[in-house]
Amino acid sequence: MADYAISSADLSGIERSLRNLNNNLGTLNDNVLATDNDVNRVNSNVQQVYTEISALANEFHEFVLVEKRAHEKSHSQAELIRLNQELEKKFGHHDIVRRTTTGILQADDLGIVKRDTISNATEELMISTPGYWLAPCLVALAAWINDQPELAEKALREAIRRNDEKTSLFWALVCRRADRKPAALKWTQRYLANQDEENLDRKTVIILDAFASGLLGSDSEGIVSKQMGEWLEHLTEKPGFIEQQKQQWSDAIKLKKVPLQGNTYPYLQKYSKTWPVLKEVLEGAMLHAQIFDYFYAIFEQEASTDSLKEQLDEILTSLVTDFDEEELPLRKEYRYHELVVQFDGDSDLARQHMTVEQSAFDEHKDFTQLLTDAAMKPESSHASVSTQKFAIALSKDWISEAYNDITAQNRAMIPNSIDITIDNFNDRTADGQNEQEMVARFNSQVDKEEANALAQCHLTGFEQFCLGGGIAIAIIGVIMLAFSHPLLGLIAIIAGIGMIINYVSKKNTVEANKQNITAQFDKKRKNGALIIRATLAEVVDFRAEFAQRDAESQKVLDFLEQITPEQYVKKLADSNRRINVQ
Repeated sequence: MADYAISSADLSGIERSLRNLNNNLGTLNDNVLATDNDVNRVNSNVQQVYTEISALANEFHEFVLVEKRAHEKSHSQAELIRLNQELEKKFGHHDIVRRTTTGILQADDLGIVKRDTISNATEELMISTPGYWLAPCLVALAAWINDQPELAEKALREAIRRNDEKTSLFWALVCRRADRKPAALKWTQRYLANQDEENLDRKTVIILDAFASGLLGSDSEGIVSKQMGEWLEHLTEKPGFIEQQKQQWSDAIKLKKVPLQGNTYPYLQKYSKTWPVLKEVLEGAMLHAQIFDYFYAIFEQEASTDSLKEQLDEILTSLVTDFDEEELPLRKEYRYHELVVQFDGDSDLARQHMTVEQSAFDEHKDFTQLLTDAAMKPESSHASVSTQKFAIALSKDWISEAYNDITAQNRAMIPNSIDITIDNFNDRTADGQNEQEMVARFNSQVDKEEANALAQCHLTGFEQFCLGGGIAIAIIGVIMLAFSHPLLGLIAIIAGIGMIINYVSKKNTVEANKQNITAQFDKKRKNGALIIRATLAEVVDFRAEFAQRDAESQKVLDFLEQITPEQYVKKLADSNRRINVQ
């Protein structure tokens, strides 16, 4: 009886201990669950950190690009100042001679400057600018004004020795200004006789200017047009001439292409690997309106209403102020830095434009390249609006062929289907009309991903054993405690309860993870469907915009079709011409 009482007392203590142990294990289980939740939060935070780091990296790259371009722009601005100073230092004396030229002509018109003053000024310039072709031309001009034929002839010979082509051009314009048409005709003939249609002096654009503006008179007009016809006839006989013209005009036309601005199609840009191609073809389609506006603006400008002398003075100024061959390296460098500043530090785009503009800086070029430069690069070739009109009209067949090729090439680049990528989901669409099918395929893939993720979230074999094993061990422990081995029984009971608690803890963790996985994939389905719908809507908008812009190519071709070179060779008595555009 006493043994039984002791056993009862001992069991009461054991029961209390077991209850305390159970409470402690419960607390431990709660702590484990809390820790699991903390781990999940940490994982979520880590993923957020990775996302933010990726965004930060993109922002950093953009920042570096912006800083690089800002540096390039600042450097080019400084270089422009340096080059201006160098040009002034090396060729500033040329500018003095250039500015004096039309000043002498206009002073003689007004008769308000003594002839001796003109002679003294030109003689000083001759001394201060050795080797410069224009200085002896001014001495000859002063001698001509002062009726000193021997000095004029001597100075002319020196000018011709220094630069026959420019001297001939200069005197053709001066004689025409003085209304000495036979002399102007002879100088024009002399200039043209020295020209090779495959290796023309870039100053030949001056003759084009005077010819297109009607300033050379009827006699000279016949000679120039005949010479141009012979040049073209010889050039067209060359093998590969048509192909060369297409490439030449294609390069010039493409210079007018403007990069797509803004973020017009944000979803396509972010979720389509096809976007770079789409961007390029859309820019190609936008080129139609840009080229039409460019041509239309040229032909809408009215012909000059200035007097004959004023127009000739303008062309003379172009002849004498346009840089000479020795200035070319500095002028080319100056133009490159101008383009860098113009394109906000984008040196790659500046080099691309400079490559095509290179021909405008060439000392010699063939006749058709001269026409191309006059039409498309007037700021570099120094061609007047009249010359632009004439050059475009004379070259319209080549322009049309090149333009058709550009349009066909751009249309050929349009992809039949457009890629859409969301995470690891890839699909394609032709016109954005397969929304339901694509969303269904996306959801199907997400379902598979969710099933795979849930399949990975399960109890291990040992954890599954813990429930049944823990119960069995606890029962064995109770039996041992009641009959023969109280200490071993107690240990078995504790072990069994621990295994049961471990099973419950792990099972709760797995269930919580499954809930999180389900919530994440539900969110992915919802966001993915929204992205797909938005991207497909942009595909529809893109196709519509491309079709609309691409259709404008016909306006360019119709515009070119109705112009002829004869329309744009101006006679001095003619009224202004305009081209009708519907």
